[in-house]
Amino acid sequence: MTRRQFLRSSASTVIGAGLLSSSYAWLWEPRQLSLELLELEFKRLPPVFDGLKVVQFSDLHLGFHSYESHLKNLMESIMSQSPDVICFTGDIVDNSAEPLAQAIPYLTSLKAPMGKYAILGNHDHWGQPGEIVRMLEASGFVVLQNSNVLLRRNESMIAIVGLEDLLIGLPDPEKALKGIPEGTFSLLLMHEPDYADTAALYPFDIQISGHSHGGQVRLPMLGAVITPIGSKRYIQGLYHLESSAMKLYVNRGIGVTQLPIRFLCRPELTVFTFKKSGM
Repeated sequence: MTRRQFLRSSASTVIGAGLLSSSYAWLWEPRQLSLELLELEFKRLPPVFDGLKVVQFSDLHLGFHSYESHLKNLMESIMSQSPDVICFTGDIVDNSAEPLAQAIPYLTSLKAPMGKYAILGNHDHWGQPGEIVRMLEASGFVVLQNSNVLLRRNESMIAIVGLEDLLIGLPDPEKALKGIPEGTFSLLLMHEPDYADTAALYPFDIQISGHSHGGQVRLPMLGAVITPIGSKRYIQGLYHLESSAMKLYVNRGIGVTQLPIRFLCRPELTVFTFKKSGM
């Protein structure tokens, strides 16, 4: 083989690999939903809530390379888990409320005996947040904005708390915790995961977040290439905070933004089973 033939062959190999990688990241991986199952133990969880199943999805970014068929499949995947509680952790749209209107029937199809809860993300604030809240509520979601709900079983209760977005809103944990009896198990919905360092100063047992997309593009050994402000420290998966007993889980999200690709970072549906520790 001559030098010219070698260089031509090498160039063809590099170009071919690039095209294959691009096709994989654009056409295949964003459509490959990963189901993450976690069983977590908590001391403060009332025994009557042992086995509570909470399903989290996040970052749909409707309007940016989102497709009705994918939304339908996601709703079916959520319902296949028979959740007790469904939580959405922000960025339902990318930059406009309009695509959410078409998604209302699908979101309405989600059923959970103990309710559906949502918070807004930074992208939601760019897309007529008042309209987004209205449409989420029309879909049966309770939108938590520095507020909480108490879920009761027999004489016991737990709290679900939702905070405003960190980047555009004004999170107020003290306001959000009002009315929750001291010692109550509390699940926090907060879009940006890095807020966990502040949330750990309050009586939350676990914070669940999205926002990071897991980096959206990850490289072997290097991890996430880039993550947005608000998810520089906590990027994906489960974390145990050093400063408190609070746990943090960061969901990789469903959709994409900026670039219509995912690489080594599949979209994620998270299913938590909460257990009473010591049982």
